[in-house]
Amino acid sequence: MEVSTIILDGAFWITVGSILALLVLSAYFSGSETALTAASRGKLRAQAEKGSKGAEKALEITEDNERLIGSVLLGNNLVNILAASLATALFTRLFGESGVALATLVMTLLVLIFAEVLPKTYAITNAEAAAARTAPIITLVISIFSPIVSAVRWLVRGVLWMFGVNADPDSQILAVKEEIAGALYLGQSEGVVEKEDRDRILGALDLGDRTVEEIMLHRSQIEMIDADASPESILDQCLKSRHTRLPVFRDEPDNIIGVVHAKDLLRTIHQLIIAEGLSPKALSKFDICDVATKPYFVPETTTLDDQMRQFLHIRRHFALVVDEYGSLQGLLTLEDILEEIVGEITDEFDIEEEHEIQKVEDNQILVDGAMTIRDLNRATDWSLPDDEANTVAGLVIHEAKIIPDINQVFVFHGFRFEVIAKEENRISLLKVREI
Repeated sequence: MEVSTIILDGAFWITVGSILALLVLSAYFSGSETALTAASRGKLRAQAEKGSKGAEKALEITEDNERLIGSVLLGNNLVNILAASLATALFTRLFGESGVALATLVMTLLVLIFAEVLPKTYAITNAEAAAARTAPIITLVISIFSPIVSAVRWLVRGVLWMFGVNADPDSQILAVKEEIAGALYLGQSEGVVEKEDRDRILGALDLGDRTVEEIMLHRSQIEMIDADASPESILDQCLKSRHTRLPVFRDEPDNIIGVVHAKDLLRTIHQLIIAEGLSPKALSKFDICDVATKPYFVPETTTLDDQMRQFLHIRRHFALVVDEYGSLQGLLTLEDILEEIVGEITDEFDIEEEHEIQKVEDNQILVDGAMTIRDLNRATDWSLPDDEANTVAGLVIHEAKIIPDINQVFVFHGFRFEVIAKEENRISLLKVREI
């Protein structure tokens, strides 16, 4: 049969129309898959709260990505295979055996351009809008193909299990925190997000992964009141202290019996003096235990997120940190936790920052050994690991496996560390340079 006769045949145009219709369906499935997987759930949630039914449907079907992708891929493959089969039959009828190769070439170009690249490009550039529009129809497709997709899912998991791969349907490829962190680093590198804003958000996200022992004030630096000291010395100590709350101990520093607030102390002493008619003997009746409040102890393994919630719940922001044996390890305040988010908080009573970074020659910096690795990374935008140690000095000791001497130099993690000063066995000052 001649080509001109075939073209005039009604079956020819029905086949051509069917192929075009199947290509349109293929484009729809491809674009829908890209839109629904690329759409931001946060933006869809915002649209849903404004009343968008499409966005609400999109959020609903993307809860189970495996079922969504399985249904869309099944529909896409069905129409692509059917379109290729019809095209092969049509071109074979027109050109004989050479029509198979011609059909393969033509359908590959048509599918690549009009059913893959074009719809997916549009879907990526208009992900949320496209997802909201296509969600209701894709919901129907999922319902139709659901039995087949479920069978395929079980088959796939069975095959993967045979090869030792455990495909957990509830697992996520990327944790939400990792996605946010990655987006923040990308935004900061492109100049869209300020470094300070990135650090604040990451600081809030990290609270659940860090413990109070990482940021507490060590017991050696805690200022305490001896309960057996004279009232005059206690009053003098509180007036000279830059802290409003001080722990009270008896006999030994580990035996904390209370916490004194400067306002309560001054209020009580003022009442005693007034009651005694400004007599010098008024302070002799003062007992620090009458002023001190019950101490609040927390385990050193408590996460910062849990501790902040607990502080807010009990309306306190001063805790003493103890180890598993109940021994005092340090002190923690709500301000310490907030500083992990917003950075250092200072007022007119704070002394000059002890762990300030000083730049010296050759791109080196002088760092206090007690400075935390996290603070150093924040200030310099470095990425020193803090898994094995909390402070810079602790990191050097951990990596060196010794207590280093002054002027000793170590190189690890791509940085050069030189010990500048020591106080007994504690490294007090280091010079650090990125290699």
